[in-house]
Amino acid sequence: MKNTQSSLPSKPSTLSLRVLVADDNPVNQRVLTGILKILGHTGMVTSDGQQALNCLSQNTFDVVLMDVLMRGMGGLDTLAAIRHQEQTTGEHLPVIMVTAHTGKIDQFKYKQAGADGFVSKPIEIAALRAEFKRLFG
Repeated sequence: MKNTQSSLPSKPSTLSLRVLVADDNPVNQRVLTGILKILGHTGMVTSDGQQALNCLSQNTFDVVLMDVLMRGMGGLDTLAAIRHQEQTTGEHLPVIMVTAHTGKIDQFKYKQAGADGFVSKPIEIAALRAEFKRLFG
C-alpha cells in the first residue's frame, strides 16, 4: 500500500459508510480498517464468507469489501449467496471485490457474478475512495 502524504485525504469524506470487511488475512483486515478510518467510515471484520453472511443477517451495512479468495466460503460463493437473498428481499447491497486478480477476464467474472466493483491489492486509499465515490456519489 502506498502511504505517501499525497495519497491521504485532506479531510474525511462527509459521507460515513458502514462497511463489512470480509477477508481472511489479518494484515489485509488491518490495512482495510485503517483506510476506512482515514476515509471516515466504520464497520466490522469477518474472516470468511459464512461469517460475513451471518454478520449481514444481524447487522445493516452500506457496502461489503469482499476478498475473492478466502479459506472456507470464498468471496464469489458469498457474493452468490448475497445476490440470491436479494431476490426475496428486493434490496441491493453493493459489494466491492478486493483482489490481486484484476485482469480483464477476472473483472468480467466479478461483474457477471454480481459485483458492483473491485479494488486491487495492495489496496490504495485513492482507489478505494474512488470506488466509494463512484457507487455513492
